Amino acid sequence: QVQLVESGGGLVQPGGSLRLSCAASGSIFSINAMGWYRQAPGKQRELVAIITSGDSTNYADSVKGRFTISRDNAKNTVFLQMNSLKPEDTAVYYCNAGMVVNRYTGLTWYWGQGTQVTVSS
Repeated sequence: QVQLVESGGGLVQPGGSLRLSCAASGSIFSINAMGWYRQAPGKQRELVAIITSGDSTNYADSVKGRFTISRDNAKNTVFLQMNSLKPEDTAVYYCNAGMVVNRYTGLTWYWGQGTQVTVSS
């Protein structure tokens, strides 16, 4: 059974930093792109950042210059370093990854369970 497990969320003051991690586990043949989405109360889920298997990255305009996405392919893990956090960054953050579980199946997108990030004084 393939799963994504996030960690690193919590409560932080404005201007502070947090680092989220997401590890993929199970029987995995290959991992394509990995990314982070977030959903604030009453809002739609939105893309925060994405990183391809070739390490190309893309960010939401609202987090450019403050957040950095990276991955460790040896550990099937993606990270999100969040600096200069603002109250409007408060949301549940979800990990997302496109994975192939065996040579007979196509690419399937998986979601983590989410981790809460709260930015407040």
